[in-house]
Amino acid sequence: MLRCHDSSLFKKDFNVGLCHVTAQSASVQDQRGNMALAAGSGLFVARRVCAGSLVGVGVRGVRGLGALSPGEARSALQPARLLSPLPPLRGSPGRRSSRRCRSAACPSEQSGTGGSGYRRGAALWSALAFSIFGSTDERTEAQKTEDEIILLLKKAKYSMMTGELEAANVFLHKAVRLAHQSHNNDAIIYTYSLMANLAFIRGQLDNAEKLFKAAMSFLLSGGTPQDDNAVIEMSLKLASIYATQNKNELAEHGFQFCTESLEAKIEKHKELPPDALSEEERKDTRLLLGLTLDARARYLAASHRLAGACRDYRLALQICQEEQGESHPQTLVLMSDLATVLDLQGKHDEALAQVQKAVDLGQAAGHPEQHILLGNMAGILMHKGAFEESVKLYKEALALAQAAGDAEAVEQIEEGLKELKKREEKQSTNTKEDPLSK
Repeated sequence: MLRCHDSSLFKKDFNVGLCHVTAQSASVQDQRGNMALAAGSGLFVARRVCAGSLVGVGVRGVRGLGALSPGEARSALQPARLLSPLPPLRGSPGRRSSRRCRSAACPSEQSGTGGSGYRRGAALWSALAFSIFGSTDERTEAQKTEDEIILLLKKAKYSMMTGELEAANVFLHKAVRLAHQSHNNDAIIYTYSLMANLAFIRGQLDNAEKLFKAAMSFLLSGGTPQDDNAVIEMSLKLASIYATQNKNELAEHGFQFCTESLEAKIEKHKELPPDALSEEERKDTRLLLGLTLDARARYLAASHRLAGACRDYRLALQICQEEQGESHPQTLVLMSDLATVLDLQGKHDEALAQVQKAVDLGQAAGHPEQHILLGNMAGILMHKGAFEESVKLYKEALALAQAAGDAEAVEQIEEGLKELKKREEKQSTNTKEDPLSK
């Protein structure tokens, strides 16, 4: 069992938007939140792109680690960047589960570094291993330990990607033990973040919370500022855990901290001379704001605060369009999510226009989950009473989902078709009983 510094409890303090850590022994408790939109909504929430390749890994921070030798990986290893904050909305018939890596995609995957501000980890990683020991033999021993940590992390990441989560957990515990023994804070932070994401995807939310706090504690104690993107992203993940646990006050303070910190940071960026900030860092910060707004939008939608959810979705969509382009898969996901909320508000025409745009762009761009967008559009048409058009789209979506081998989508689309049949039968019965209709 992994243990942090001692057995005292973490102190929760979102007055500055962070969870300050005294320490906490890690324990495992399976908790799953129950965040759901109104039953019978009949819509999917489009599954987030990149989830398949990244959620299993859980942390962005090593560029191409799986393809690197230990020596190459050593210089690339940096403080961890984290994945998406919110678990899927659950419980609505016909609504597609949602997992994402980053509002407007995965910038760290595109940039290859995980954002500026983390490059210092590469230098620290190399420096730490060689500054502790004096002799050549001792340096060689440190090198071996370092290589062993990297190999364990590679094995853990591979196990997570292949679904062997218990094996990944074993590798990570070995890695963090070696990282502590060698007093390598960057390795500790990176490994804790991987462990936290692993706990998160296993539904072990209490454990994930403690591990994220431990990683944040090491990050802050190393001099990382509170408005650093890595700290904000960890805070966002914690806020999302609180949302899933229905700890609403902590969740809302966390979302507020992340949003306000990023907005203030972006305003500061505008005042800097052009050469003072890399395009990569500017873009990464805006994309993180988009992720935060999207996460809060899903939280608000789950709490039936649809006006606020709609506002945040619009802002997230704007950022995604500006930074990634209108045809980017994540832009289409956000269009579909916005359409979902508009439909729940009864704004069926606006919702239909939004999802129609997503469907058209997705078809032109070859969106890998076009069947999800079509399923959303079919649901909106059903709510408008356009049953004939709805059934046509549902059948088209079903054929695409079956061809793609997407069992979850097939199930959801079939539920939508059942709901559509009930509505058609009800309308037919009402028409027969209404003498004015004859």
